[in-house]
Amino acid sequence: MSFDEEWSAARATATASVTMRLNQVPADPGGGGGGGGGDLELNQDHIGAIGSEAYKLHTRLQTDGKHAATATAEAAGALTKEGFASGAALLKVNSAWESQVKTLVAACANISNGLNYSLASHAKDEQQLQADFTASAIDEYLK
Repeated sequence: MSFDEEWSAARATATASVTMRLNQVPADPGGGGGGGGGDLELNQDHIGAIGSEAYKLHTRLQTDGKHAATATAEAAGALTKEGFASGAALLKVNSAWESQVKTLVAACANISNGLNYSLASHAKDEQQLQADFTASAIDEYLK
């Protein structure tokens, strides 16, 4: 199964289990959120941990994903020199591997950077909203 096929299957599975609720109150009369509803919640600790793991994976893939490149190229060269067709095939497999590792490294970087941006943006928006609310006339009525 190719990467594109696996990715499509994973997206289809994830899409099938997604629920969304807009402009509604919780069905729970107490208003509790423990029922696993469709509310969007930003948990900075969880998102930070995911971003951190994506960065660690990115860093390790940059080195660990290439650790066999030299030995593979030497083996492919030796096989080709001896007249084996498997030398060219080994180079082709190595090239595909390197391409997929680069794609995965870029994806991990995008995840890590995107989550870092989201956290920073959310914090900035929260500060702005708090400042706007404090400066508004509504704040005077609530005191």
